[in-house]
Amino acid sequence: IKGGTPLRGEVQVSGAKNAAVAIIPATILAGGPCLLENIPDISDVYTLYDMLSLMGATVRVVSRTSVFIDTSNITSHKVPEDLARQLRASYYFLGALLGRCNEANVPLPGGCDFGVRPIDQHIKGFEALGANVNIGHGSVSISTDGLLGSHIYFDVVSVGATINVMLAVVKAKGLTVLENVAKEPHIVDLANFLNSMGADVRGAGTEVIKIRGVSEMHGCTYSIIPDQIEAGTYMVAAAATGGDVVIDNVIPKHLESISNKLEDCGVTVIEGDESVRIISEGGRPRACRVKTSPHPGFPTDMQPQFATLLTICDGNSTVVEDVWDNRFKYIDQLRRMGANIMVNGDTALITGVETLTSAPVEADDLRAGAAMVIAGLIAKGETSIGNIKLIDRGYENIVEKLTAVGADISRVTFDED
Repeated sequence: IKGGTPLRGEVQVSGAKNAAVAIIPATILAGGPCLLENIPDISDVYTLYDMLSLMGATVRVVSRTSVFIDTSNITSHKVPEDLARQLRASYYFLGALLGRCNEANVPLPGGCDFGVRPIDQHIKGFEALGANVNIGHGSVSISTDGLLGSHIYFDVVSVGATINVMLAVVKAKGLTVLENVAKEPHIVDLANFLNSMGADVRGAGTEVIKIRGVSEMHGCTYSIIPDQIEAGTYMVAAAATGGDVVIDNVIPKHLESISNKLEDCGVTVIEGDESVRIISEGGRPRACRVKTSPHPGFPTDMQPQFATLLTICDGNSTVVEDVWDNRFKYIDQLRRMGANIMVNGDTALITGVETLTSAPVEADDLRAGAAMVIAGLIAKGETSIGNIKLIDRGYENIVEKLTAVGADISRVTFDED
């Protein structure tokens, strides 16, 4: 990336990664074929396709943004180990297979490494429904003679546990009440998808979800919501480069926490019906304080990108990471580019500098990789970013989309030597 150029133009946001990686495993619960639309063209999605295919499902990519999935004839309740290690969302097969087959065997998941992410709340939910859970030899095995509805209170707000228990319980007998659940947009999208297949899920997006089990579900056609985090990443990129960018195919309400923080920095945010426009042409943005928290708070998946913007803001900023315990690994990469950042536990103290300078850096995880891209767009000189396969896990055509708004960015392949 050759930095220093303000971004100008329009960016189209793709379907939501976090919704897609839950909805694709959820097709296991259907009694017939599903057509999913507005699917992001990213590597995590193709890994899930491979998992389903190896389990006996029919998966046919119809276009870059749509896929036909028929899980009627799945022959296995086991998820292939090598694929499960590649992404965290592989654990959603636990709930889906338990709900469909009354048993599941899934290797402990992989994905980005930014701290301990236990699945104790998932297990608590499964056991409350009457399932037996065993963890050993690097995998989770679950079985039941039949799930029964229950009242479950999650000790902590967990997106993964909320989704997994929703998947397990839609075909259980009776009524299940889930309290202290996650309220993210992709939770609501999953609930809408399950209801489109014949489930009875109510209250998604609030603190209490009620699910009455149904005996049969059916296939459907469903379009996934736009990606809140991809949209936020381009919003921050526009602000950081002093640009003027319209981000299309978004749900502005999903972006309110990001928009509010950009406005705190002095950036202009103009909402349309399905777009936001970011204007940052009045000099350096102002410093501000950011604290991550579950939706509707500021999303942890936007923390690295926003911290990168704060490195060039005028004044002293504070970033508090209140969701994951090890999400500041990328800070060393920003320091290599001249950022002035001190980390104390869950808090990063950032003193803004005039600009960043180019350096060779690495993508430590998916969102940290996006932060490095933003840093490269800011920096003077040419920045190279390694390990970009992590970025490809969650961003569709990021090079092409940024090029279209004026970035000098290219993907380069080197021999291993």
